[in-house]
Amino acid sequence: MVVTTRHLNRATLDRQLMLRRAQLPVDEAVRRAVALQAQEPASPYLALWNRVESFRPENLTAAFAEGRVIKASLMRITLQAVHRDDYPAFRHAMAPSLRASRVYDRRFQGLGLTPVDADALIPDLLAFTARPRSNADLDAWTRERLGDLPPPGVWWALRTYGPFVHAPAGAIWTFGTRPAYAAGPVADSDRPSDESIQYLIRRYLAGFGPASVADIAQFTMLKRSVVRAAVTAAAGTLRARPGPDGLELLDLPDLDVHDPDTPAPARLVGMWDSMLLD
Repeated sequence: MVVTTRHLNRATLDRQLMLRRAQLPVDEAVRRAVALQAQEPASPYLALWNRVESFRPENLTAAFAEGRVIKASLMRITLQAVHRDDYPAFRHAMAPSLRASRVYDRRFQGLGLTPVDADALIPDLLAFTARPRSNADLDAWTRERLGDLPPPGVWWALRTYGPFVHAPAGAIWTFGTRPAYAAGPVADSDRPSDESIQYLIRRYLAGFGPASVADIAQFTMLKRSVVRAAVTAAAGTLRARPGPDGLELLDLPDLDVHDPDTPAPARLVGMWDSMLLD
Protein backbone atom coordinates (compact mmCIF):
# COMPACT_ATOMS: atom_id res chain seq x y z
CA MET A 1 0.00 0.00 0.00
CA VAL A 2 1.26 3.46 -0.92
CA VAL A 3 1.16 5.79 2.06
CA THR A 4 -0.52 9.02 0.95
CA THR A 5 -0.13 12.48 2.40
CA ARG A 6 -3.52 12.08 4.08
CA HIS A 7 -2.39 8.76 5.60
CA LEU A 8 0.66 10.55 6.99
CA ASN A 9 -1.45 13.34 8.44
CA ARG A 10 -3.76 10.95 10.30
CA ALA A 11 -0.90 8.67 11.37
CA THR A 12 0.96 11.57 12.96
CA LEU A 13 -2.15 12.92 14.66
CA ASP A 14 -2.97 9.45 15.98
CA ARG A 15 0.51 8.72 17.32
CA GLN A 16 0.71 12.19 18.83
CA LEU A 17 -2.60 11.65 20.68
CA MET A 18 -4.11 14.53 18.73
CA LEU A 19 -7.06 12.70 17.17
CA ARG A 20 -8.59 12.22 20.60
CA ARG A 21 -7.42 12.94 24.12
CA ALA A 22 -6.11 9.86 25.93
CA GLN A 23 -6.58 8.79 29.54
CA LEU A 24 -2.92 8.52 30.47
CA PRO A 25 -0.61 9.68 33.26
CA VAL A 26 1.27 12.77 32.11
CA ASP A 27 4.67 11.05 32.02
CA GLU A 28 3.29 8.29 29.79
CA ALA A 29 1.73 10.92 27.51
CA VAL A 30 5.14 12.63 27.24
CA ARG A 31 6.70 9.26 26.37
CA ARG A 32 4.06 8.68 23.68
CA ALA A 33 4.66 12.15 22.23
CA VAL A 34 8.46 11.46 22.28
CA ALA A 35 9.49 15.07 22.99
CA LEU A 36 7.51 18.20 23.74
CA GLN A 37 8.86 21.59 22.76
CA ALA A 38 9.70 23.38 26.00
CA GLN A 39 11.46 26.56 24.89
CA GLU A 40 8.58 28.51 26.41
CA PRO A 41 7.71 27.35 29.97
CA ALA A 42 4.00 27.00 29.21
CA SER A 43 4.44 24.97 26.01
CA PRO A 44 4.51 21.43 27.52
CA TYR A 45 1.39 22.27 29.51
CA LEU A 46 -0.45 23.38 26.38
CA ALA A 47 0.80 20.30 24.51
CA LEU A 48 -0.54 17.93 27.17
CA TRP A 49 -3.83 19.79 27.48
CA ASN A 50 -4.27 18.86 23.80
CA ARG A 51 -3.41 15.21 24.41
CA VAL A 52 -4.61 14.13 27.87
CA GLU A 53 -8.21 13.73 29.00
CA SER A 54 -8.99 15.94 32.02
CA PHE A 55 -5.41 17.25 32.06
CA ARG A 56 -4.41 18.93 35.32
CA PRO A 57 -1.37 21.25 35.15
CA GLU A 58 -0.27 20.27 38.67
CA ASN A 59 0.26 16.69 37.47
CA LEU A 60 2.92 17.83 34.99
CA THR A 61 4.43 20.09 37.65
CA ALA A 62 4.71 17.04 39.94
CA ALA A 63 6.25 14.96 37.13
CA PHE A 64 8.93 17.62 36.61
CA ALA A 65 9.55 17.90 40.36
CA GLU A 66 9.88 14.12 40.75
CA GLY A 67 12.14 13.77 37.72
CA ARG A 68 9.70 11.59 35.75
CA VAL A 69 9.73 14.22 32.99
CA ILE A 70 12.96 16.07 32.19
CA LYS A 71 13.55 19.42 30.51
CA ALA A 72 16.89 19.81 28.73
CA SER A 73 18.58 20.96 25.52
CA LEU A 74 18.22 18.07 23.09
CA MET A 75 16.90 17.73 19.54
CA ARG A 76 17.38 20.75 17.28
CA ILE A 77 19.48 22.24 20.10
CA THR A 78 16.29 23.47 21.75
CA LEU A 79 14.69 22.78 25.10
CA GLN A 80 12.56 19.64 25.10
CA ALA A 81 10.47 17.89 27.74
CA VAL A 82 11.07 14.13 27.55
CA HIS A 83 10.41 11.02 29.61
CA ARG A 84 13.17 10.23 32.11
CA ASP A 85 13.78 6.82 30.51
CA ASP A 86 14.42 8.43 27.11
CA TYR A 87 16.70 11.23 28.27
CA PRO A 88 20.05 9.34 28.56
CA ALA A 89 19.91 7.87 25.05
CA PHE A 90 18.49 11.06 23.51
CA ARG A 91 21.28 13.15 25.03
CA HIS A 92 23.92 10.58 24.07
CA ALA A 93 22.67 10.62 20.47
CA MET A 94 22.64 14.41 20.33
CA ALA A 95 25.84 15.06 22.32
CA PRO A 96 28.18 15.59 19.31
CA SER A 97 25.76 18.05 17.69
CA LEU A 98 25.11 19.89 20.96
CA ARG A 99 28.85 20.16 21.60
CA ALA A 100 29.65 21.31 18.06
CA SER A 101 26.98 24.02 18.31
CA ARG A 102 28.98 25.62 21.10
CA VAL A 103 32.67 24.83 20.72
CA TYR A 104 32.67 25.96 17.06
CA ASP A 105 30.73 29.13 17.88
CA ARG A 106 32.86 32.28 17.68
CA ARG A 107 31.65 33.26 21.17
CA PHE A 108 33.26 30.13 22.60
CA GLN A 109 36.37 30.53 20.48
CA GLY A 110 36.80 34.04 21.88
CA LEU A 111 37.13 32.68 25.43
CA GLY A 112 40.71 31.49 25.00
CA LEU A 113 39.81 27.93 26.03
CA THR A 114 40.16 24.71 24.09
CA PRO A 115 37.18 22.33 23.92
CA VAL A 116 39.24 19.89 25.99
CA ASP A 117 39.65 22.57 28.70
CA ALA A 118 35.88 23.01 28.81
CA ASP A 119 35.18 19.27 28.80
CA ALA A 120 37.50 18.80 31.78
CA LEU A 121 35.17 20.93 33.93
CA ILE A 122 32.15 18.67 33.45
CA PRO A 123 32.86 15.97 36.10
CA ASP A 124 33.32 18.58 38.85
CA LEU A 125 30.31 20.55 37.60
CA LEU A 126 28.17 17.41 37.83
CA ALA A 127 29.20 17.09 41.46
CA PHE A 128 28.45 20.79 42.05
CA THR A 129 24.99 20.43 40.48
CA ALA A 130 24.02 17.47 42.64
CA ARG A 131 21.54 20.05 43.94
CA PRO A 132 20.05 22.80 41.75
CA ARG A 133 22.25 25.81 40.99
CA SER A 134 21.43 29.09 39.29
CA ASN A 135 23.23 30.55 36.29
CA ALA A 136 24.85 33.05 38.68
CA ASP A 137 26.11 30.20 40.91
CA LEU A 138 27.55 28.36 37.93
CA ASP A 139 29.15 31.44 36.38
CA ALA A 140 30.78 32.17 39.75
CA TRP A 141 32.02 28.56 40.00
CA THR A 142 33.66 28.72 36.57
CA ARG A 143 35.24 32.12 37.35
CA GLU A 144 36.73 30.67 40.52
CA ARG A 145 38.25 27.83 38.51
CA LEU A 146 39.33 29.74 35.41
CA GLY A 147 39.37 33.43 36.29
CA ASP A 148 37.28 36.04 34.51
CA LEU A 149 36.45 35.18 30.92
CA PRO A 150 34.84 37.35 28.23
CA PRO A 151 31.04 37.16 27.95
CA PRO A 152 29.14 34.88 27.66
CA GLY A 153 31.56 32.71 29.71
CA VAL A 154 32.15 28.97 29.54
CA TRP A 155 29.01 27.96 31.46
CA TRP A 156 26.95 29.27 28.52
CA ALA A 157 28.45 26.48 26.41
CA LEU A 158 28.50 23.74 29.03
CA ARG A 159 24.86 24.15 30.04
CA THR A 160 23.89 23.26 26.45
CA TYR A 161 26.15 20.34 25.70
CA GLY A 162 26.89 18.92 29.14
CA PRO A 163 24.50 16.44 30.83
CA PHE A 164 22.68 19.19 32.74
CA VAL A 165 18.90 19.52 33.00
CA HIS A 166 16.60 22.33 34.05
CA ALA A 167 15.61 22.04 37.69
CA PRO A 168 12.06 23.04 38.72
CA ALA A 169 12.18 26.54 40.16
CA GLY A 170 8.73 26.64 41.74
CA ALA A 171 7.51 29.39 39.40
CA ILE A 172 4.28 29.32 37.43
CA TRP A 173 4.59 26.74 34.63
CA THR A 174 7.35 25.14 36.79
CA PHE A 175 10.20 27.01 35.11
CA GLY A 176 10.70 30.75 35.20
CA THR A 177 12.86 33.14 33.20
CA ARG A 178 15.86 32.49 35.46
CA PRO A 179 16.43 28.73 35.23
CA ALA A 180 18.23 26.52 37.70
CA TYR A 181 20.29 23.54 36.60
CA ALA A 182 21.03 20.10 37.99
CA ALA A 183 23.02 17.05 36.96
CA GLY A 184 20.96 14.84 34.66
CA PRO A 185 20.89 11.06 34.27
CA VAL A 186 23.98 10.01 32.30
CA ALA A 187 24.01 7.33 29.60
CA ASP A 188 26.16 4.25 29.94
CA SER A 189 29.58 5.47 28.79
CA ASP A 190 30.26 2.11 27.11
CA ARG A 191 27.17 2.36 24.90
CA PRO A 192 28.15 3.21 21.29
CA SER A 193 26.68 6.49 20.12
CA ASP A 194 25.25 4.85 16.99
CA GLU A 195 23.07 2.64 19.22
CA SER A 196 21.67 5.76 20.87
CA ILE A 197 20.98 7.31 17.45
CA GLN A 198 19.12 4.15 16.39
CA TYR A 199 17.12 4.32 19.63
CA LEU A 200 16.24 7.97 18.94
CA ILE A 201 15.14 7.08 15.39
CA ARG A 202 12.89 4.27 16.60
CA ARG A 203 11.37 6.53 19.23
CA TYR A 204 10.80 9.25 16.63
CA LEU A 205 9.03 6.80 14.33
CA ALA A 206 6.85 5.60 17.22
CA GLY A 207 5.62 9.16 17.69
CA PHE A 208 5.78 10.66 14.19
CA GLY A 209 6.15 7.85 11.65
CA PRO A 210 6.03 6.84 8.93
CA ALA A 211 8.81 9.26 8.02
CA SER A 212 11.71 9.81 5.65
CA VAL A 213 15.39 10.22 6.41
CA ALA A 214 14.92 13.94 5.74
CA ASP A 215 12.08 14.09 8.31
CA ILE A 216 14.26 12.44 10.95
CA ALA A 217 17.16 14.78 10.19
CA GLN A 218 14.86 17.80 10.45
CA PHE A 219 13.44 16.66 13.80
CA THR A 220 16.85 15.99 15.32
CA MET A 221 19.15 18.32 13.34
CA LEU A 222 21.49 15.38 12.85
CA LYS A 223 23.17 15.26 9.44
CA ARG A 224 21.32 13.17 6.89
CA SER A 225 24.45 11.06 6.39
CA VAL A 226 24.42 10.22 10.11
CA VAL A 227 20.72 9.33 9.97
CA ARG A 228 21.19 7.18 6.85
CA ALA A 229 24.06 5.27 8.47
CA ALA A 230 21.96 4.62 11.58
CA VAL A 231 18.97 3.53 9.46
CA THR A 232 21.18 1.11 7.53
CA ALA A 233 22.54 -0.33 10.78
CA ALA A 234 18.98 -0.68 12.17
CA ALA A 235 17.51 -2.11 8.96
CA GLY A 236 16.34 -5.32 10.61
CA THR A 237 14.24 -3.39 13.12
CA LEU A 238 12.60 -0.97 10.64
CA ARG A 239 10.01 -1.31 7.89
CA ALA A 240 10.21 0.43 4.52
CA ARG A 241 7.00 1.86 3.04
CA PRO A 242 6.34 3.50 -0.33
CA GLY A 243 5.25 7.08 0.21
CA PRO A 244 3.94 9.99 -1.85
CA ASP A 245 5.71 10.62 -5.19
CA GLY A 246 7.86 7.49 -4.77
CA LEU A 247 9.40 8.70 -1.50
CA GLU A 248 10.71 5.89 0.70
CA LEU A 249 9.33 6.07 4.23
CA LEU A 250 10.45 4.27 7.36
CA ASP A 251 8.33 2.89 10.16
CA LEU A 252 8.33 0.42 13.02
CA PRO A 253 7.25 -3.04 11.87
CA ASP A 254 4.48 -3.43 14.46
CA LEU A 255 2.79 -0.08 13.73
CA ASP A 256 0.37 0.77 10.97
CA VAL A 257 -1.00 3.95 9.45
CA HIS A 258 -4.37 5.28 10.53
CA ASP A 259 -7.54 5.40 8.46
CA PRO A 260 -7.11 8.53 6.28
CA ASP A 261 -10.81 9.34 6.56
CA THR A 262 -10.80 9.57 10.36
CA PRO A 263 -12.23 12.96 11.41
CA ALA A 264 -9.55 15.24 12.86
CA PRO A 265 -10.56 17.89 15.41
CA ALA A 266 -9.08 21.37 15.54
CA ARG A 267 -6.19 21.66 17.98
CA LEU A 268 -4.40 24.70 19.40
CA VAL A 269 -0.68 24.04 18.84
CA GLY A 270 2.00 25.82 20.86
CA MET A 271 4.86 27.86 19.46
CA TRP A 272 7.56 25.71 17.77
CA ASP A 273 5.63 22.49 18.48
CA SER A 274 7.22 19.52 16.70
CA MET A 275 3.87 18.89 14.97
CA LEU A 276 4.67 21.95 12.83
CA LEU A 277 7.68 20.16 11.34
CA ASP A 278 5.51 17.50 9.67
